[in-house]
Amino acid sequence: MNTDYLVNRARITDHVLRYPTGIDRRDWKLYRSIFADPLTVDFSSWSGEPSAMISADEWVAGVRATLEPFDATQHVLTNFLIEVDGDSAMCTCYMTAHHYLISGDLREMHSIGGYYVHHLHRAADGWLIHQTQLNVTWEMGDRALFEQAALRAGRNA
Repeated sequence: MNTDYLVNRARITDHVLRYPTGIDRRDWKLYRSIFADPLTVDFSSWSGEPSAMISADEWVAGVRATLEPFDATQHVLTNFLIEVDGDSAMCTCYMTAHHYLISGDLREMHSIGGYYVHHLHRAADGWLIHQTQLNVTWEMGDRALFEQAALRAGRNA
């Protein structure tokens, strides 16, 4: 293994870890900074919707609208497998995502697990994700929590 590969691997890992950090800290500027514009998003294993090319700003706005109404979220990425080919790279990593709603004494959680496949290109100022695919392999809890969170956001708007 050469030094360039190790440096790129560290930079890509740090870059991809901004994905969960941006979401869970509600730091939407940080979250936006990791994406090329436009980008291709494939969350079909979660949503059933086909892969689509979308502006990075539109993607971040959608994620924000979906997740910000939760009382807390925790997204964890592990087991990074990174392949670098010049100015292109692919990062596959395991993921778990927990979504919490609190209403009085009632605490509810919905969790998913699986893995991401991120395709990145090296830009002038570092690596950017230009394609992301979520592959959900398990789910626990009530998916209706997302509807409850959306209703909560509507009441607070």
